[in-house]
Amino acid sequence: MTYLFKIQIKGITRPPVWRKLAVPSDFTFLKFHSVIQTAFDWEDYHLFEFMDKEYQSNIRISIPAEDNLFEFGYGVEAQDPSKTKLSDIFTNNVRKLLYIYDFGDNWVHEITLEDTSDDKTKKAVCLSGKGACPPEDCGGTYGYEEMKNTFITSPDSEEADEYRDWLGLEEGENWDANAFDIDIVNDYLKKI
Repeated sequence: MTYLFKIQIKGITRPPVWRKLAVPSDFTFLKFHSVIQTAFDWEDYHLFEFMDKEYQSNIRISIPAEDNLFEFGYGVEAQDPSKTKLSDIFTNNVRKLLYIYDFGDNWVHEITLEDTSDDKTKKAVCLSGKGACPPEDCGGTYGYEEMKNTFITSPDSEEADEYRDWLGLEEGENWDANAFDIDIVNDYLKKI
């Protein structure tokens, strides 16, 4: 069975950042994490977790904490993403989850199971998408919006030049918030 997901980063508009993915139902959540990282062009520098809601979650899937410092206050024990399959969680009752990446910048991705298919695919495939993924460590949605606004309102400013240096852009080049290349994403997904 194949799951058809829409995944969108919360709090980003003009343009929104989302991907539609076809993912085999027998993928573990650790493999699904790799699919999301690849589809959004994240660099997998930070911790992550899957939850059914941001607060007082009933479902929590994350790398187990060795010393349990991260377990305090959650109220629900974390399931191991390397042992938990998508088909274990996505049922008739569960159609939505959140994927939180980088607990500092707090990128919250809304995952919606839109449909299922009897296809027996072995690889994840990106079906469509929109918007460039924010750069790592840019300060969350507020930092990303500030960066985009700087390039729009004052592209010749010192602040814009600092962003260019940080992002590795050429002199005068601006961040393209609309950049998304489905072919590149699918080339990388083939390796998962």
